[in-house]
Amino acid sequence: MFITTQAAWAKKAEESKDEQTNTYELLNMFGEAMERAKANYVEEVTDKQLIESAINGMLSSLDPHSSYLDEKDFKYMTEQTSGKFGGLGIEITMEQGVVKIISPIDDTPAFKAGLKPGDYITNIDGETIIGMTLNEAVDKMRGKPGTKVKLTIRRLNEKPFEVTLKREEIKTQSVKSDIKDDDVLYIRIGSFSEDVDKDIKELFEKETKKRKTPFKGIVLDVRNNPGGLLDQAVAVSGLFLGKKEVVSTKARNEEDTLRYSAKGEDITNGLPIVVLINSGSASASEIVAGALQDHKRAVIMGEKSFGKGSVQTVVPLGEKSAMRLTTAKYYTPSGRSIQATGIEPDIIVHPAKLEEYTDEYEFSEAEYTNALKNETIGENKKDKDKKEEDKDWRKDYQLLRAVDTVKALNIYTSADK
Repeated sequence: MFITTQAAWAKKAEESKDEQTNTYELLNMFGEAMERAKANYVEEVTDKQLIESAINGMLSSLDPHSSYLDEKDFKYMTEQTSGKFGGLGIEITMEQGVVKIISPIDDTPAFKAGLKPGDYITNIDGETIIGMTLNEAVDKMRGKPGTKVKLTIRRLNEKPFEVTLKREEIKTQSVKSDIKDDDVLYIRIGSFSEDVDKDIKELFEKETKKRKTPFKGIVLDVRNNPGGLLDQAVAVSGLFLGKKEVVSTKARNEEDTLRYSAKGEDITNGLPIVVLINSGSASASEIVAGALQDHKRAVIMGEKSFGKGSVQTVVPLGEKSAMRLTTAKYYTPSGRSIQATGIEPDIIVHPAKLEEYTDEYEFSEAEYTNALKNETIGENKKDKDKKEEDKDWRKDYQLLRAVDTVKALNIYTSADK
């Protein structure tokens, strides 16, 4: 027994030694390649350029979300999560050598220009993106507010087209709200930046106090929401779930699994909820939708989400740089992985254009000249204006279906009480 154990130990030690030798050989090869590039490349390059490019190449070859962050990149990332930054207002990734748009951010140059999730950017100011890293492409799209940049866009089933955008200082308003049909609260979350949970809670309390009758339900719209902060995804979920598990992260080592549960109580006291998602809903948006779906707290409606279910950890490298490394994957409370599969809606609703059907030969009682008047109703100017406003949002077919579903759910939940 002792001899067998000793032999196994000796074999393991030998394998470890061989692996160490191979690593040294590979590092020597890297050093030689760097020296040759520095000495013979057609243009002069510095050690810093070569080493940073090597680190970025190493990380970006692992997956689209791992990368090297120099001082400028790290500052930009911090600005994004705080809700204020400069640029065009798009969340992007690299796919097949070109830039793919995950989602345009609400009310930004990209959003106003009509860029869509799934669009590919192939050229920036006439220069092809092929051969660039994601960071290099991002850097070319940034610039001083007021300056312009021309993008070449490829969209499915359409010819390539160019669009010129004017760069702006992006100040994102993460939460917006409106009242639909007088009794459904519509909450739009553009991104999960700081204090989104507080904004939603304050908004709900404010709108509830204004009303004489309670809302019939809530539509939570995270379409084209590229994600954001994990703690905000957990906190926002808690506003509707209470103290329940929202998401877990699993790393390579089983013991590093982390579970995140929400705190607080359901601020809506069980109101029906419909969550709207689409292919531009990513990361934190998928966490919220997945948690509410698994706990059967909301009906998920729209189209399948993006499928960005990986966790990136920012690790400092020296004083002024860092690396963003994928270290884990997200799982919904029931154990579903979000990665590459996304969240499937409970009810699939594709965007559509609606045309109202009117029959010119249809008559109603009110059209008779000698019809009796109904003294219990009246229509003032405000009522007419409200009806005109309602026509605009009703052009959004997915939202229209969501509002109708909330009302239907309210009928049944009210009957159960």
